[in-house]
Amino acid sequence: MTDTATPGAAPAGTPKKMSLTTKILIAMVAGVIVGVIFNRIDSAFINTHIVDGLFSMLGKMFVNALKMLVVPLVFFSLITGVTGIGDIRILGRVGGKSFALYLTTTAIAIALAILIATIVGPGKGFEMQGIDTSGVTAKEAPSVWDVFANIVPTNPVAAFASGEMLQIIFYTIVLGVAVLMLGRQSKPFVEASEYMNEVMMKIVTIVMAFAPIGVFCLIAKTFTQQGIDLFIPVMAYVLTLVGALFLHLFVTLMVMLKLFTGLSPITFMAKIRPAQIFAFSTASSNATIPVTFRSVTERMGVDNSVASFCIPFGATINMDGTAIMQGVATVFLANVYGIDLGLAGYLTVIAMAVLASIGTAGVPGVGLVMLTMVLGQVGLPIEGIALILGVDRLMDMIRTAVNITGDAVVTTIVAKGEGKVDMAVFNDPNAGVLDEDDLDIDEEAEKELAVAAHKH
Repeated sequence: MTDTATPGAAPAGTPKKMSLTTKILIAMVAGVIVGVIFNRIDSAFINTHIVDGLFSMLGKMFVNALKMLVVPLVFFSLITGVTGIGDIRILGRVGGKSFALYLTTTAIAIALAILIATIVGPGKGFEMQGIDTSGVTAKEAPSVWDVFANIVPTNPVAAFASGEMLQIIFYTIVLGVAVLMLGRQSKPFVEASEYMNEVMMKIVTIVMAFAPIGVFCLIAKTFTQQGIDLFIPVMAYVLTLVGALFLHLFVTLMVMLKLFTGLSPITFMAKIRPAQIFAFSTASSNATIPVTFRSVTERMGVDNSVASFCIPFGATINMDGTAIMQGVATVFLANVYGIDLGLAGYLTVIAMAVLASIGTAGVPGVGLVMLTMVLGQVGLPIEGIALILGVDRLMDMIRTAVNITGDAVVTTIVAKGEGKVDMAVFNDPNAGVLDEDDLDIDEEAEKELAVAAHKH
């Protein structure tokens, strides 16, 4: 009896390659350890040359590389998504479902946060000694009419250059509809867009290969600068916020996923983990778009026609984690200042957080800008934000991971409802897993391309 090897399987005795996700997790833990040690050492040389020098440079290069991918990836994937759907009514249905679900999850998130914070009561008896409350400025809340009016770009090129995601989505959808209307004439453009979409996904693979280095540097820098001591004065706020974030992540979102799709939350969480780690490292929903998009399409089997719209749309308007922060922070500051907001005040907070989430950029620190709008509406001192400034960076990292998980959940729910989830891919634990082979260059293909280029 002869043994038959499984096609593509590694020969017996070959050591198993470590997955990229495992490498990133190791890098993240190492970054925390190194950061805490460096924070305790407090050396001028380390701070200047290693943390603010090497770590800052490599971390910024990694984040810039991710951001470099966002606009072209959204454009080409959305063009292929719109033309792939082929029916404008289906596109409208996908957009309507995702918009309603995103606003619903945000409203649930902040209501949950206010409920938990009201029960726990962080901020009661808080001592404000040694807290610098100067230099905090408020931002005026935009009207709902301005929010929707600004979705239409006056200059598409400027929108692409500045990364205005809602404007980019609007323009690309209009362009995709026009392409569909032209019919057969559009075939070369559609094929070129499909090719460019494949190229962008390959660039995502290349950038992700350097993720362990980027994640290590970002985490190490953050923990070196922040340390652990900052948490002690506002520990009640931190624990309440983290508890509310985890409850929304592991209970609310997973119950919604199971209820609306019947899919396994355990499988979902395993496959979205790389995107969560990226979001935690960068604290930017927009910078994580390429990784989130890859996770839902190649790891979970969501069709590009749905993911290309829902993921960038969610990165812009879905702010579950940020909404939770606003709810907990509002209750915390109300307790600190001894102000009773009452039911009307909390309903105002919920409405403001949902409105402010629409059209707010998914970039680091945006939660504090949104919080100034909320506090201004309910009459709480804007200066109170200074109380939570010290810990906000680390809290921002956690809530961004919650934000992009919400994006992926809504995208999967909408796709399942449209019959656009490949269950074979979703149920395959190895689907879309990156390893070193994905970066191999086919020498034969390289020679063929060189010959073809010389002919021209």
